[in-house]
Amino acid sequence: METLTGRQERLLGLIVREYVEFPRKSGVSSKRLVEKHKLDYSSATVRNEMAALTRLGFLNQPYTSAGRIPTESGYRYFVGRLVNDDSLPSAERRLISHQFHQARTSVDQWGRLAAAVLAHHTQAASLVTALHSPQARCKHIELISTHGHQILMVLVLQGGEVLQQLCTLKQPVLQAELSKIASRLTEKCRRHGADAVENRSNSVASWLERTILVQMATTMRQADSFVAGELYLDGVQNVLSEQEFTDSAKARKALQLLEKRTFLEDFLASALSPRIGGVQVVIAGEGDWSELREYSMVLARYGSPNVATGAIGVFGPTRMAYERAIGAVRHVAHLMTSLVHESYG
Repeated sequence: METLTGRQERLLGLIVREYVEFPRKSGVSSKRLVEKHKLDYSSATVRNEMAALTRLGFLNQPYTSAGRIPTESGYRYFVGRLVNDDSLPSAERRLISHQFHQARTSVDQWGRLAAAVLAHHTQAASLVTALHSPQARCKHIELISTHGHQILMVLVLQGGEVLQQLCTLKQPVLQAELSKIASRLTEKCRRHGADAVENRSNSVASWLERTILVQMATTMRQADSFVAGELYLDGVQNVLSEQEFTDSAKARKALQLLEKRTFLEDFLASALSPRIGGVQVVIAGEGDWSELREYSMVLARYGSPNVATGAIGVFGPTRMAYERAIGAVRHVAHLMTSLVHESYG
């Protein structure tokens, strides 16, 4: 990417921040920059530099005599080279940390809490996937009698995921017996993967235990085939109320795509680094994701690679407050990772 002069970088940063906060169809004018930021060079000098940034592709002039609006390349340069202070104010960090401290023992609340916190503190939409193990390993099993020949198998994995499956038996079984079987199978299969669980079925005499073990293995293999856990979305209305999206059918269609598991898994597998703690910014669907051209996204992975990981992020219009979004996503990802280590070692 073209390297800019110090003055051009300063002006590009000011224009991006100004347009994010006060979007106008006429863009950001040189006069406003000089007066608001008390620049030590004239409006004519600023206009010349803005014209140079426009020729380089970092700014766009919507019409003659208008100011300037950042382009996708301008946002990319800003995110890559001009975001210096990406942390949240200390008071906000303390508040978020306190919220997660209160929820530290409730794994099933982490995803919803993270989504709500990110949406609130960025005023964008948030996306969080629940913890997902690289290989499903059994932690605990419950068997619940429903009606007739059916039982509900509730399988808890090492990473905290909960899988449920209805099983049909040859004949009804009392709840007391199901509870005893669940206790025995938990002891036999704890920390085992799908293959080991299925192998256990060859060494038990009970037809019922064999049936359940085979079903456990099948359910665990299905979980292994997924890249992401359960999805939590929050703050969608924050995005749809933005002026860019008020009447945008494309934006709404893209939002529907994000709610589809197969699309989301492909996107996260491609766009998100496997490294824990790193933050990725995808601007206007860059790369192979033209379906998401209406959005920019700030993403991070949390958890422990050997136990379970998940993804968190925020998304909004290309004109989003990247510094705040990056700071919020990084802070929440760090807190979530700490919770995983605290809970699972």
